[in-house]
Amino acid sequence: MQAGGGKGGFAALAGAVALNDSSVASCALALFALRGCPLGCRRYADGKLEWKGPAEKPERGKMDKNEIEELRGRVQCAAVLEQAGFAVDLKESTRRAVKYRRGGEIIIMIHDGQGWFDPLSQAKGDVFSLVEHLDGVGFAQAKMLVTRLLSYKPCEPVWKRHAREREPDMGVAERWSARRKPWPDSMTWLYLRDERNLPERVIRAAIRHDLLREGPRGSMWAGHRNGEGVVTGWEERGPEWRGFSTGGAKLLFRFGPCDALRLCITEAAIDAMSLAALESTRRDSLYVSTGGGWAPATDAAIRLLAAREGLLLVAATDNNTQGDTYADRLKALAGEASCGFERLRPQEDDWNAELKARVKNQGKKEKREEEAWLPHARQPGQG
Repeated sequence: MQAGGGKGGFAALAGAVALNDSSVASCALALFALRGCPLGCRRYADGKLEWKGPAEKPERGKMDKNEIEELRGRVQCAAVLEQAGFAVDLKESTRRAVKYRRGGEIIIMIHDGQGWFDPLSQAKGDVFSLVEHLDGVGFAQAKMLVTRLLSYKPCEPVWKRHAREREPDMGVAERWSARRKPWPDSMTWLYLRDERNLPERVIRAAIRHDLLREGPRGSMWAGHRNGEGVVTGWEERGPEWRGFSTGGAKLLFRFGPCDALRLCITEAAIDAMSLAALESTRRDSLYVSTGGGWAPATDAAIRLLAAREGLLLVAATDNNTQGDTYADRLKALAGEASCGFERLRPQEDDWNAELKARVKNQGKKEKREEEAWLPHARQPGQG
């Protein structure tokens, strides 16, 4: 008798002989032996097969580690972001942290394109987790999508600023202490006064409370401190550079009385000082900056301040989508902390732009008033 393939072959074999339970298994294995070793069976050296039950499915997401590492090294996060419709915000980017925007969404690319984080949430990771984050897919599909980008070359940002000077290999506190405080007519002083339009009284107050340092090429360092007053890092702003201290940690830049019950939260130290200037540095207000980020330590520091009885939390963030997103998070935080909440929005994009506009308008007003009091250059003609 010739064994047929498929169900018909097994039926013919079963009909030819009287089968008991043991012979059914033997005949079935003999039939499968003619067709090769099926999944779920094991063939021994003597040719016998042992039934091992249904074959187990391969573990999902189990990939070749070498292949994954190769993809991770060859495909930058920039390729994923560009394909997803994100664009570089050069004004808000540095060589080490490139900011990408898509509407109100923001992704910061770091580690030379191998890493990323979302400043509006806790999400972060590598190129695979970025695809999972943006597309809501699992690892296996993310790997397939990343593979398709192997030949894609993302655009390189055109940097208009020179790379900053490399800082010596010292700790954060030592690097901060090694820098001088700004002094009248120093490069940092002139930058803050002439380019940022900060009044000298605000600059002097910030220096008096040890909040500022002279950075390279006329830039400003604005220190972030923890609750004990220890410097953890600093914001860096200047004519040719913006960023955050290498190896530093974002907490809060704090300008004003630490026990103030009006807490104004901005996105940059210059915005915090600009708002203070616009409000004539209210004695009941502490003006702080998150440095444009929302690290867990920053969140914890804000919550600690918001827990004080009678505190009013003011979301003085930028007048744009990102600022509104930060304000929503601060509103939720205020609700959890059972403190007051207020949204304070500049008419311009941020508080420094608002300060510049006010200074400009005030200058025009003073010029018109001065011209109104000037005597006429010519005597009126005799009639």
